Amino acid sequence: MTQDEPIMHGSTEATDDAKIAGIVEQVRSDMQGGRAHDTELLLRQRFGETGLQVSEEEIARLVADIRDDPSVAD
Repeated sequence: MTQDEPIMHGSTEATDDAKIAGIVEQVRSDMQGGRAHDTELLLRQRFGETGLQVSEEEIARLVADIRDDPSVAD
């Protein structure tokens, strides 16, 4: 199941970089809360649901970033 329309006003105005950053924070939170066990799978799923094209290299970098710093707060 995919979400075909945005929930929040203005969410379609976000850049791809902002959308990727938002997804990364969601996945980081899911991993921290124990709601997910496979960071790469969850990132790929979320990117696919939103239609974002993310390179293999970028996915690998994001997975490493999340694993290296799993806390949501910076």
